[in-house]
Amino acid sequence: MDINNVKFEMACGISSQLPESNLPEVVFSGRSNVGKSSLINKLTNRKGLARVSATPGKTATINFFSLKDFMLVDLPGYGYAKVSQAEKERWAELVEGYFADNREFALVVQICDIRHKPTADDMQMINFLSELKFPFIVVLTKKDKLNKTELAKQMDFYSQLLSPYNTEFVAFSALNGEGTEDIRNIIDKYLERGE
Repeated sequence: MDINNVKFEMACGISSQLPESNLPEVVFSGRSNVGKSSLINKLTNRKGLARVSATPGKTATINFFSLKDFMLVDLPGYGYAKVSQAEKERWAELVEGYFADNREFALVVQICDIRHKPTADDMQMINFLSELKFPFIVVLTKKDKLNKTELAKQMDFYSQLLSPYNTEFVAFSALNGEGTEDIRNIIDKYLERGE
C-alpha cells in the first residue's frame, strides 16, 4: 500500500455528484464515532487527512482521497440519533447510490467498536455487503481500551459472529497503531486480486 502522495480529491453530498470510478476503490464504512477517521489517518500516515470530529454525524459527505494505486473512499458515519429524518434520508440516498453505481470496488472496510456487540446498523451493513457479494473485512477499533482478558473474550465473540460471513477481521488501536500493518497488507492483497 503506497501511502505517499495521498490527496483529497472531492466530497459528494448527493449521489449525482459521484465522480467516475477509474481506480480500484477501498471503502471505509462505520457508525459515527467508531474511529473511522483515526483509522484512515493512521493507515495513510497523515494526521489530519480525514477530519476527526468531536461531533458525531458531522461527516455528511462521501470523501474521495487518491493514492498511487487506488482511491480511498470515506463514507459518512451512520446511526447517529440526533440527525434529522431528512438528513438520514439524504444519507441513505447517497450511500445506496454509491453502492449501486458501477464502480471498481476493491474492498470495503467495515468498522466496529471491539468493546461492544455490533449495533443493528452495523449488522445491517455487514449483511448488505455479504448479500451483494462485496469484498469486505471488519476492523475492530479501540483495541487499547480493553485488557487482555476482555480482548480475548471480544475476539472470540467476533470470531463466532463473523464465521458465517467467511471474512477476515482485525483488531486495531489508533493510540499505538496496533493492527495498522495487518490492515495495509490485507488492502494490498485485495488490490492485487483486482489487477
